[in-house]
Amino acid sequence: MVEKREKEETKEEPTKAKTLGPNVKEGEEVFGVAHIFASFNDTFIHVTDPSGRETLCRITGGMKVKADRDEASPYAAMLAAQDVAAQLKRLGVTAIHIKLRATGGNKTKTPGPGAQASLRALARAGLKIGRIEDVTPVPHDSTRRKGGRRGRRL
Repeated sequence: MVEKREKEETKEEPTKAKTLGPNVKEGEEVFGVAHIFASFNDTFIHVTDPSGRETLCRITGGMKVKADRDEASPYAAMLAAQDVAAQLKRLGVTAIHIKLRATGGNKTKTPGPGAQASLRALARAGLKIGRIEDVTPVPHDSTRRKGGRRGRRL
């Protein structure tokens, strides 16, 4: 009986609910980096911390639609970006820098159709946009491009 009373008396106060993400002051922005890779086959939105070392969230257009042909569509990219924004808000990230990438190399240097849609959806979701940077790999003379000596004939 004595032991039970002691246990009841030594109960601690309820602890505060744990929050995800970094501890910051009120009104302070928490930045992440959104690496958007928009090819003509799919759109990847990969959000990391500013150093790029830790992944906060990674969603693709292919995860949002069923048909293979729709993976790179602006609609799939928009759905992926909305999911990313919701997850970032849950983690406490309020602002993002954007690194936009196309296929690059000896292939096309033009971002796919999902690039603009995903960027717009991130902005509309209430995330503050810091810097937007194009990080498409550009060769300084590379391997021979596909298509042969006379090019692709239509």
